[in-house]
Amino acid sequence: MATPLELLGQAIKRAQYRNHRTMDAALRDIGVSLVQWDALRAIERMPGASGHDLAVVTFQSDQAFGTLANRLVDRGLVARTAGRGRRLEHVLTDDGRQVLADGHAIAGDVLDDLFTPLPEPDRATLLRLLQTLTDPQADAASPDQAALPD
Repeated sequence: MATPLELLGQAIKRAQYRNHRTMDAALRDIGVSLVQWDALRAIERMPGASGHDLAVVTFQSDQAFGTLANRLVDRGLVARTAGRGRRLEHVLTDDGRQVLADGHAIAGDVLDDLFTPLPEPDRATLLRLLQTLTDPQADAASPDQAALPD
């Protein structure tokens, strides 16, 4: 019997929703949302990146990321500097690095709890399967998927 693909898609979405809700609630303890913490992670991985590049890797529009970045700058977590042309480059401040570190500690605990029902071999299998589904080379082979960010 074939696996019901709609049911599979819904299960993935429910797992992501549970992860997002739980992480967002836990990160409130340090005064950030999951979206803000994700932006800090992206800026750490890509110091000096443009708002557009950061929007792509955080699955946001340029406008949404710009608004988010303004909030992070206002809170002293991110600094912007002028790049070439109209480009604004983003880096973490010392406070931003501290919030990011605090968030990593919280995320570790949350993820441990979320994945407790799965033994390690199942976790490894799930990771491998999800990586197969999100392989950029597979996206490039499908014309309607080529525009999706990594």
